[in-house]
Amino acid sequence: MSIYDFTMKDAKGNDVNLSDYKGKVLLIVNTATGCGFTPQYEGLQDLYEKYQEQGLEILDFPCNQFAGQAPGTEEEIVDFCQSRYGVTFRQFAKIEVNGKNEAPLYTYLKKEKGGFLGDRIKWNFTKFLIDREGNVVERFAPTVKPGDIDSKIKELL
Repeated sequence: MSIYDFTMKDAKGNDVNLSDYKGKVLLIVNTATGCGFTPQYEGLQDLYEKYQEQGLEILDFPCNQFAGQAPGTEEEIVDFCQSRYGVTFRQFAKIEVNGKNEAPLYTYLKKEKGGFLGDRIKWNFTKFLIDREGNVVERFAPTVKPGDIDSKIKELL
């Protein structure tokens, strides 16, 4: 099993096969629009603008599991992110990242890189960095700002 075996729904409900991202460096993030970490969207967009032409893709998975901090529809979330933070990276449909209804993608990511709470995702804006071969290289806590990951991304590019 690899990251490229998963198909996810984007914010418009279209199937996206993650194999479309072969050869790219990925930063996969579970997000929320009403979270104390929501301003990290700005840093994520900065990274995307800086490295997208070199092969970085950011995959944004809104998640409403943590204190109901992503309550809107996919359309409302996309509108918020684009108008407030100028987000241009790929946004996906809302998912669950823990528990019996968690997305299989997150089951895989957590198996590859456990965190402080073992396999559980602690909160919104947990980040997984994937290399060009599809290996889960590192997991970053929500408190790690996107700018703090810059050098790690640059190494993989």
